[in-house]
Amino acid sequence: MKEPLGTTGLLLNEPLLWEKGKKGRRGFSLPPRDIEPAHLDKEFTGEGPDFPDLSEMDVVRHYTRLSQWNFGVDTGMYPLGSCTMKYNPKTNERQAGLSGLSTAHPLLPASLSQGVLKLMFELGKHLSEITGMDATTLQPAAGAHGELTGMLLIHAFHKSKGTQRSKIIVPDTAHGTNPASVALCGYKPVPVNSDEKGILSLAAISQVMDEDTAGIMITNPNTLGLFEENIRGIAQTVHSKGGLVYCDGANLNAVMGVVKMGDIGVDVMHLNLHKTFSTPHGGGGPGSGPVCVKNSLEPFLPVPRVEKRDGQYVLSEDYPESVGKVLAFYGNFGVMVKAYSYILSMGPENLKRASQLAVLNANYIKEKLKGTLHLPYDRPCMHECVFSDKYQMANKVATLDMAKRLMDYGFHPPTVYFPLVVHGAIMVEPTETECKEDLDQFIETFEVIAKEAREDPDLLHEAPRKCKVRRLDETTAARKPCLAG
Repeated sequence: MKEPLGTTGLLLNEPLLWEKGKKGRRGFSLPPRDIEPAHLDKEFTGEGPDFPDLSEMDVVRHYTRLSQWNFGVDTGMYPLGSCTMKYNPKTNERQAGLSGLSTAHPLLPASLSQGVLKLMFELGKHLSEITGMDATTLQPAAGAHGELTGMLLIHAFHKSKGTQRSKIIVPDTAHGTNPASVALCGYKPVPVNSDEKGILSLAAISQVMDEDTAGIMITNPNTLGLFEENIRGIAQTVHSKGGLVYCDGANLNAVMGVVKMGDIGVDVMHLNLHKTFSTPHGGGGPGSGPVCVKNSLEPFLPVPRVEKRDGQYVLSEDYPESVGKVLAFYGNFGVMVKAYSYILSMGPENLKRASQLAVLNANYIKEKLKGTLHLPYDRPCMHECVFSDKYQMANKVATLDMAKRLMDYGFHPPTVYFPLVVHGAIMVEPTETECKEDLDQFIETFEVIAKEAREDPDLLHEAPRKCKVRRLDETTAARKPCLAG
């Protein structure tokens, strides 16, 4: 293989700031005071915060060294399946950083917020068009929040019909948050197994769908990276019993510009702007999980909603059937700006092209690695492919061992042990932003690791060897977590 990305290099240790600090050090000089100091009574102020005394160099080197311990999508390939950790064009960050947008305050009146409201209004229209739906709320703050909002809309719909239903169908290939969102809204999740092709069969849905079932929550493409090709028939079955079809749209980046979910029977779906629409993902930062609906659910969308009246944009709460607020303010507005910038800069053809390239890259990895790793579903995939450790288990090498060894070669590990329907799952999503050369290096690295698994299994059992921290005792960490600061 080519020269590996991983290296031992200069990876410096770094103590806590309180250990670095020395009394009297300063990172800046205050201007001379022109008034006498006034001392506050400690009875009211306490002892004050425990800040270390540091020089400017102490601070700069501290955070620079910590940043060198980190790995992000700007560092290298981040093949986390079901997470879409793709590279984000920096131009979108620039637009979000414009002062008129980044300093907008949520309590400003509509008359001083026309640009902000127009952006939100148009973004909602774009998302409705992309998904084939009729209306969109931008209020949910992330994907799982969007799921809960969708469940609330389904509940409000059935309530308006004078019925109370108690169940939601959730396939085994759904995202892990789906059953939790169902339960949070008071429904009972009804599990359904996928068939031998890795997708839902019409017969399986027909067997469990009844008049007490509010609908189905289907992830499409599903967590095996496969398109639910029976979706039209499933939707017809659910609708025939008065139910609704919810689509988890977190994997829209595989079909954006190709499939309009509203045209194939979906009633409500959420999107992850912090995945498909090129805004930063992970790290605890803000996300955005807009919910798109068909006309039948539009009256129940959260308020306030952005409307255009007499040439002016306003926030309206005049929707008596609304589920109410699901977020106090649109505090994740910066994420919306990045998504809006991405949509406008790409245009319809390039949004479609992005999906096509994501699918091409995933299928390239699938075909190249399926002799090296076991492929439980050997058929064309969408944006991600799922392998297993079946071939390596003969040498007592597991998925976790191979994932740890990848780190020695300079690659972030893929998603492991998910989805649960595949034993020892290795879930790879290359995204559309990775070039062929980087994909080839990833493939070659996995081939080398598979060879090591056959010839020197202990090498993998001890991995990683080159990282800042060696392999941790994960069993003890899970059973006896240290929660102290």
